[in-house]
Amino acid sequence: MTYLAALLLAGLPAPSRAQAVFDRMDQRGELLGWEAVGRVETGDGFCTGTLIARDVVLTAAHCLFDDTGRPIPAARIGFRAGYHRGQSIADRKVVRWLAASGFRDSAGGQLNGTMIANDVALLRLDRAVVSAEADPFRVHQSSRAGTRVSVVSYGQGREEVLSRERSCDLTAEYSDGVLAFDCDVTFGSSGAPVFVSVDGRMRILSVISALGRMQDGGKAAFGMRLHTHVAVLMGRLRRDAARPKISIGARRLDAGQRNETGARFVRP
Repeated sequence: MTYLAALLLAGLPAPSRAQAVFDRMDQRGELLGWEAVGRVETGDGFCTGTLIARDVVLTAAHCLFDDTGRPIPAARIGFRAGYHRGQSIADRKVVRWLAASGFRDSAGGQLNGTMIANDVALLRLDRAVVSAEADPFRVHQSSRAGTRVSVVSYGQGREEVLSRERSCDLTAEYSDGVLAFDCDVTFGSSGAPVFVSVDGRMRILSVISALGRMQDGGKAAFGMRLHTHVAVLMGRLRRDAARPKISIGARRLDAGQRNETGARFVRP
């Protein structure tokens, strides 16, 4: 899959930054504190996901659809917390997933601005991950351009070990809920948490949704404002869990109003 040229906003300059530096967690001991980040595996591929509760994983919604745009059944999806060279801190099956209202997948790997703004999904696990295995991360409520962030992911070429880009920036924030970053992401980084440090603790500001090119050809990564989506989906998951079970499988919320920007991106 190749990059697709994209115009997000006319006249917007591409971010300029030094060559990205990645901290590869080659030794298992280097995972300490990052065990809640893992791989979301569908049988045909993987994305990055993060525990935000003992039994809930945050990832990108487009990871849960196949190449034809059809939802992947929950029974085919698993989460491997702290995955490292074929082993993991905790393996869990997914029993249910929900995508944010407004997200509609399409075949061919393309995302537009509306899809990126709503490219959020929560996975409910078959059983909780205990504190001895991993501690969930909290979601941050606010953001602003210029904020220093970091990305932790299993990217193409480094998919067997977790890698962290320690320092990149939130470069722009748009009214439709799309955030732009100058982080160096690649395929497999979809769903990767974008962290911000708050009082010395890491909080999740966004998740990686897409790669794109700005008007002058510069590469950028895109995510979304996250907190409201997570609050709504978490409430829905908890309400569903309290109801008598009728069926188990893939399900998403109905799509809301669309706000097309015309921009096209490639999902990482």
